[in-house]
Formats: sequence, C-alpha cells, structure tokens
Amino acid sequence: MANDPRVTGLIRIAQAKDTLVALSNLTLIEAWHSKVRMDRLRRHVSRLEVLSVTDAVTWRAIDLLRNANLHGHKYAIDSVVAATALSYSGPRIIVTSDADGMNKLCGDKVRVVGA
Repeated sequence: MANDPRVTGLIRIAQAKDTLVALSNLTLIEAWHSKVRMDRLRRHVSRLEVLSVTDAVTWRAIDLLRNANLHGHKYAIDSVVAATALSYSGPRIIVTSDADGMNKLCGDKVRVVGA
C-alpha cells in the first residue's frame, strides 16, 4: 500500500481535489508484513481517514457476499472494504490487488482500480 507509487499517486491526486481518502481499519492489518516500517506506515496513514468496521458495515458486507455468491472465509476483508466504500455517497474508487473479486462484490457502484 504505502510503497506502491501508483497508490500514492492516486491518493495525492484525490487529496489535491479535497476528496476524502479513507480505508477500513482491516486494510491496515491486511497490508502488514515484516518488511513494512511502522514509522512510515503510521506517517502515510496519518494523512488518511481510517474507518472502523461498524455493525452496519458488517451486515452490508454479508449481504454483498451473499449477493455475489462468495464465501466469507476467502472474501471477508474485501467484502468489508466494499461495504465501507458503498456506505459513502459520491464517487468511490477502490484500489485492490483483486479487481475481479471486488468487481463481483461492488458491481458498477464503485470504480475498481487494480494495483
């Protein structure tokens, strides 16, 4: 996430347009690996809005899984990310390494960008 220049570029463009850049707190967990420097991760994330997984997001994520006929074991985090994005009005972009899965969850309601 923080080391991908394409993602960083999208974030900078959005912020320059005064657009909300947000992510689910589960995305932070998913992005973690041993090569991530915590100081850099915290600095990057401090410029974003980190959204908690609410009950409403949880139930919407389950509905998305059910409607897409996908299993929560494999798509749990993606369904939460999709539900989080869908809870906001206006243009929404999801940057993901699994564009196919995210498109199944969101349909045409969100612009999905492969990373």
